[in-house]
Amino acid sequence: MPDTRTIRTIEGGGTSLSAYVAQHRGQLRDDLLADGSVLFRDFGVHELGAFDDTVRALSGAPLAYAERSSPRSPIQGHIYTSTDYPANEEIFFHNENSYQLSWPMALYFHCVEPPHTLGATALADIRTVYELIDPAVREEFADRGWQVVRNFRDGLGLSWRDVFGTDDRGEADRYCAANGIETLWLDDGTLRTTATRSAVHTHPSTKEHVWFNHATFFHVTSLEPEVCSTLRELFRDDEMPTNTFYGDGAPIPDDVLDHLRDCYRKASYRFDYRRGDVLVIDNMLTAHSREPFTGPRRIAVAMAEAYAADRNRGD
Repeated sequence: MPDTRTIRTIEGGGTSLSAYVAQHRGQLRDDLLADGSVLFRDFGVHELGAFDDTVRALSGAPLAYAERSSPRSPIQGHIYTSTDYPANEEIFFHNENSYQLSWPMALYFHCVEPPHTLGATALADIRTVYELIDPAVREEFADRGWQVVRNFRDGLGLSWRDVFGTDDRGEADRYCAANGIETLWLDDGTLRTTATRSAVHTHPSTKEHVWFNHATFFHVTSLEPEVCSTLRELFRDDEMPTNTFYGDGAPIPDDVLDHLRDCYRKASYRFDYRRGDVLVIDNMLTAHSREPFTGPRRIAVAMAEAYAADRNRGD
């Protein structure tokens, strides 16, 4: 069963959210560290400019979406659509960009148009996830790390050109070398990348150990069963569009992935969007997901407060 907690909600009565945030910034930062998420409701945020102002008031300038793992479309500046996946598919829990050497500490979600049914950005308390994981599983990942292997084939998923923002192979190689990613160009033009990362990190403010990685999200078994089965028929484990392993390249057993997914779900909580809502989460304390939905569901997303792994000495 998911966590029964409710999200911390601040109601504004139509006042300016950016002005409220600027006035109460210190307390809001404390709230985010305590709860991992804050929902602002009824602040009259109906324009992207007001959303952008809110991001800047609490976190500074929004970040560009680099080294992409999912399809998004830019809306205005560094404000993007939420992941452009079919409405009938769940997007499993993950911490944004935890497969990279740097990531945003703060994520912002603005409900432009709510769905008719479901469609929540369901959340999971990462501190709780960490505690729920079997200590033996947790320690093995802490010792071995985790590895993501991506295969960029023309016509199957995002292209390497979209992910790295270039048509130049050399430039893509240089980006990868600078960001701890190994590259291998196959004879058919496929680019295979391999990145080995830490699975457990230390939050820079709370100093708590957190389960911060994409090992579960990127694993083939986290896809719909039919899709997983098809991919396993077509490709070896290291030939998948995206798949994960222990840090030494050994396979992660399916039952371990089942256990990890169960821990995320047990630590999860949700709310139903209303038009104008603004959700803020601490990306290292809270994982997010997306329920399937019906109706339009338009959510604008921004990321802020870049943090580099080499500053995270608790890895």
